[in-house]
Amino acid sequence: MDSVKYVLAEQDIPKFWYNLQADLPEPVPAVLHPGTKQPVGPDDLAPLFPMGLIEQEVSTEREIEIPEPVRDIYRQWRPTPLFRARRLEKMLETPARIYYKYEGVSPVGSHKPNTAVAQAFYNKEAGVKKLTTETGAGQWGSALAMACAFFELELSVYMVRVSYNQKPYRRGLMENYGARVTPSPSNETAAGRAILDEHPDSTGSLGIAISEAVEMAVQDDHTKYALGSVLNHVLLHQTVIGQECRHQMEMAGDEPDILVGCTGGGSNFAGMVFPYLGEGLRGGAKPRVVAVEPAACPMLTKGRYAYDYGDTAHLTPLVKMHTLGSTFVPPGFHAGGLRYHGMGPLVSHATQLGMVEPTSVDQLETFSAGVQFARAEGILPAPEANHAVAAAIIEALRCKAEGTGKSILFNLCGHGHFDIQAYMDYHAGKLTAQEYSEDEIAMALAGLPSVG
Repeated sequence: MDSVKYVLAEQDIPKFWYNLQADLPEPVPAVLHPGTKQPVGPDDLAPLFPMGLIEQEVSTEREIEIPEPVRDIYRQWRPTPLFRARRLEKMLETPARIYYKYEGVSPVGSHKPNTAVAQAFYNKEAGVKKLTTETGAGQWGSALAMACAFFELELSVYMVRVSYNQKPYRRGLMENYGARVTPSPSNETAAGRAILDEHPDSTGSLGIAISEAVEMAVQDDHTKYALGSVLNHVLLHQTVIGQECRHQMEMAGDEPDILVGCTGGGSNFAGMVFPYLGEGLRGGAKPRVVAVEPAACPMLTKGRYAYDYGDTAHLTPLVKMHTLGSTFVPPGFHAGGLRYHGMGPLVSHATQLGMVEPTSVDQLETFSAGVQFARAEGILPAPEANHAVAAAIIEALRCKAEGTGKSILFNLCGHGHFDIQAYMDYHAGKLTAQEYSEDEIAMALAGLPSVG
């Protein structure tokens, strides 16, 4: 009853990124300038991103070629393996067939290098000397730090304070790659100082950290900003995951009936499911697509689909997305990579079109699922990935109750080797099943910008 691994050859690394925008029945609502509330143009985004990424952000081409220097670095860990979780199936006594794509084999242990390497490449090509960014759990910061080391770029990372304190080893990894890591909110920026003046003990949020990173980037002509999720070009780069999945499922002689991915900003989720959604839009198979998020930060299940800022200080453009309000600060639960107030516009749009089923699970459910998965399959997932594990187990048990042998595929987007303290806290009974604060969200949503 051992797990079965399906591995592609090196030459099967995708040569193109897949762009869902080419196949959507309705275009994604325009990105708006924060001052004029009018659609942005390339010049509006130029202070933040190099033109190569701006072109990808607005592109409607179905396939965008992956530069060979990027594919060359991908070869260090791609193609990533796909496993059939037979031991987990046996433990659950389910007739379902459970598969998982394992992105934890990358050097930094997550899916994030798929876009970090691409973003570093395009910035280097544009003559950029330094990047700024934010990070929640540290997975994105670690990936970008590695990519900047490869392309000899400086990097300044604003790490959400609660994660800065919870995950010192992620911080240490970034520093070993040469990055400068600062807890956010900080006294280095006007945005950070404003938050600290009002909330001296602020645990921080990704929205605040984004404000700090953007503020620092726009002050220097040789510095750009990099984002690890949410934006179209970031989700585009992650589609190597789903393209590989399609070939590997063919090797397994199976097709997924249900796709499951955890969602924070949407990058790992989109990376796996967008190639499948595109196939369905072009007349192919249409599996159920389940997006699972934290109960304490429920953007898709409890948020509002509206135009909002991507950061707390309102320095970024306005995008239409499922949002909890840009000033909402989630509780300090351990899945730091999912503690963002807004969902990626493309994922939000697909959800509005009925292509995605959102759901949520609480922190105790996710850690219970992660421990169960580790004891069955041997891999200890990251707290973020535990959300996908939990939802996949729920679907497998539903198959058991219904007596249906469906095929379930989920993205195990990273390992939990830097999150042992969180697991120790779970076993010690220190974690709680945190829910979102209705009052705080109501206050944050009351501040949504007015857009005609």
